Amino acid sequence: LEANPRASRTVPFVSKATAVPVAKAAARVMVGESIADLRAEGILPAHGDGGSMPHGSAISVKEAVLPFGRFHGVDTVLGPEMKSTGEVMGIDDSFGTAFAKSQDAAFSGGLPMSGTAFVSLANRDKRGAIFPIKRLSDLGFRIVATAGTAAVLRRNGIPVDELRKQHEGRGPQGEPTTVDAILAGEIQLIVNTPYGVGPRLDGYEIRTAAVIRGVPCITTVQGLAAAVQGIDSLQHEEPGVRTLQEHAADLNRLRAAADIEEGR
Repeated sequence: LEANPRASRTVPFVSKATAVPVAKAAARVMVGESIADLRAEGILPAHGDGGSMPHGSAISVKEAVLPFGRFHGVDTVLGPEMKSTGEVMGIDDSFGTAFAKSQDAAFSGGLPMSGTAFVSLANRDKRGAIFPIKRLSDLGFRIVATAGTAAVLRRNGIPVDELRKQHEGRGPQGEPTTVDAILAGEIQLIVNTPYGVGPRLDGYEIRTAAVIRGVPCITTVQGLAAAVQGIDSLQHEEPGVRTLQEHAADLNRLRAAADIEEGR
């Protein structure tokens, strides 16, 4: 999860995901109780450290809540600075649905299920993005891209329309730039892996327009792959809802069944 887990965020997430009250167990160990005592009481699992999940467990996804909508003009590319104002989580049997739930909780509107996806990729990311973009096209999205990215996508058999870069300005027939299309509400999903950070770069203008219009903006190939899985899941199944108590009860049943199967 991270190199310096904090009790205020990561520990509660791990506790909810694993149904193990980590903070309570740690506090009681600090005042002299043994792990064996906590196992006997049911605070800790009877076997293992709680991190080993039984087969069939749900998948949990943690997502940061970022307040860019309140600060127009701030670049959404992440760096070492602490920018998040909270975190949410999505839980489901499949990664795609769990990820989609986390996005719905973190951002207004969540992931789009249809529409037009704009793609502008740094050279280093073009090869790795081909498969998820192809899948996005297969899911019914219209793909638009800047010239360099569009050429790569066409060579790999992906239907794509071109948009002009922001610094190129509008075309001789009034063809819109990428930012024009975003601000006009013509784009439902943006994939923009940055070439750098700074107000003079096209990527900055694209990401700023995305914030203004509230359009999901993905800045890594890994994030793109996860988002495509989420969209795929949303198109093929209705997300279910369970309480954390139900999730914990399911995990405890799975752990008990695993213990019986292994003869413990």
